[in-house]
Amino acid sequence: MKVQNLVVGCGLSGIVIANRIAKELNQEVLIIDSKNHIGGTCYDYKDDSGITVHQYGPHIFRTNSKEIWHYLSEYTEWYPFMHRVLGIIDGIEVPIPFNLNSLYKVFSPQLAQKLEIKLIEKFGFNKKIPILELRKTDDKDLNFLAEYIYEKVFLGYTIKQWNYTPEQLDPSVTGSVPVYISRDDRYFQEKYQGIPKAGYTKMFEQMLNYPNIRVRLNTSYKDIKDSIEFDRLFYTGAIEEFFEYKYGKLPYRSLNIKFEKYHQKKFQNAPVVNYPENYDFTRIAEYKYFLNEKSEDTILSLEYPEEFEQGKNDRIYPILNPENQEKYNKYLGEAQKLNNVYFLGRLGAYRYYDMNRTIANAFELFNEIK
Repeated sequence: MKVQNLVVGCGLSGIVIANRIAKELNQEVLIIDSKNHIGGTCYDYKDDSGITVHQYGPHIFRTNSKEIWHYLSEYTEWYPFMHRVLGIIDGIEVPIPFNLNSLYKVFSPQLAQKLEIKLIEKFGFNKKIPILELRKTDDKDLNFLAEYIYEKVFLGYTIKQWNYTPEQLDPSVTGSVPVYISRDDRYFQEKYQGIPKAGYTKMFEQMLNYPNIRVRLNTSYKDIKDSIEFDRLFYTGAIEEFFEYKYGKLPYRSLNIKFEKYHQKKFQNAPVVNYPENYDFTRIAEYKYFLNEKSEDTILSLEYPEEFEQGKNDRIYPILNPENQEKYNKYLGEAQKLNNVYFLGRLGAYRYYDMNRTIANAFELFNEIK
């Protein structure tokens, strides 16, 4: 078989690059995926109770890019959604990221006010400070606060999520949830935030709805690579798998997500509640919050992080540290020797991309090749 463009992986990266090639270049695209559904880890579905469930954990889209927001808006209407997360700290529900409102939840008014004044004097208002930076402060009171937040918010959650301490990971990992010197309780501050009204899967179906795009599910690249020819290959799977583990395996964390359904209107006071100190799971998501869906039932997901094991679970989070980056760079060197073969997405680029950055990565690649 001969195709102009072969895209391996029908997750967000693969869908975006296939869509741009089909629409802008009017070329044919074959997109394959070993899963039995499109959308990768962004896949969602409607439960029989009328609640839209995100099969791989909650996904809230946000971006500051007008271009990306308007691009996706061609294929979906949006439900405006400002995400809010609570964390259980010493049994108290506290806004996450830890902010000035959080101060007054866990400390006496007098101590909270003292710490608030010192934070604003040192860092300014509406500033985001990575926890590892806050820990370097030489002020006695701010150092006390930094150690409290580190122990209560970051340390236990990070060890459960990554099986590493915050110091052992790339700063971008812990820096993605900074201490926020603000009264803003939103988890994200991007200009555009929302969830597709009809769900992510319906949006992806529209993005793939071009006569020159063909989709084949339950199809792995290794099963067809000897029987297919292509002008260009876009590979969104694990880069080390493509090169048959020439330099060894790159490590990932995965999730064992357990869904529970209860016949009650509401289970918790926020769409997502983090458990940094208690239980073996990291967080509970309650899905009816996301599209404000009405039901007599509610559906929860409890996330139990675990190591990625081939054949058992999915690669979800690349583990970013200098050792793993060095190994990835060897694979990147191999990739750069190939003609018309491109690697993208979380697994292809071995990066902890959110949805916005995933799309931007696909846009950048498309602009290179068009």
